[in-house]
Amino acid sequence: MAVRPITVIGHKALHQPTRKVREVNDEVRTLVADMFETMEAAEGVGLAANQVGVRLRIFVYDCTHDPEAGPDARGVVINPVLEKEHVSPLSADPEEDGEGCLSVPGEAFPTARSDWARVTGTDLEGHEVVVEGTGLLGRCLQHETDHLDGHLYVERLSPEDKRRARDAVRDRGWEARRVTKWDPATQKAEEV
Repeated sequence: MAVRPITVIGHKALHQPTRKVREVNDEVRTLVADMFETMEAAEGVGLAANQVGVRLRIFVYDCTHDPEAGPDARGVVINPVLEKEHVSPLSADPEEDGEGCLSVPGEAFPTARSDWARVTGTDLEGHEVVVEGTGLLGRCLQHETDHLDGHLYVERLSPEDKRRARDAVRDRGWEARRVTKWDPATQKAEEV
């Protein structure tokens, strides 16, 4: 297992839909193990494969620290299909709906999400997986599936918060310095 660098907003892998996993092989198993290790090193609750530069439809999650989610709120979903209720981006509560992302490190903005979400997919053994949740787990399922569809949470913000997010990203200087990744093991940015 290894900690992999995490792609930063602007990296092309984050802005393209991922490809369906056709076969779980040793390469996919290693990827998933590395994703868990990377997520833990970065202190995240979810990580999509394209966040480590691999355009496959896989995400890992760990919301076990949230009492509402419960002790079984950790796992992997391959080829997830998301079900959720529609929500307006203008309905985000600044006090309750803060959301961050390992690909936009150090930032968080109020993000409207459905109160409930469910994903169906498969695990590493090819068995059907159904993960359903509210609160942090529901938010995580929506966030990670968005990644796999080529979308970042900052695209779901209200117009005012989108401006704040663009300003924050600009102020961090990632584009100017040509930062495409950061290493959670060392906390250092990788520049092109």
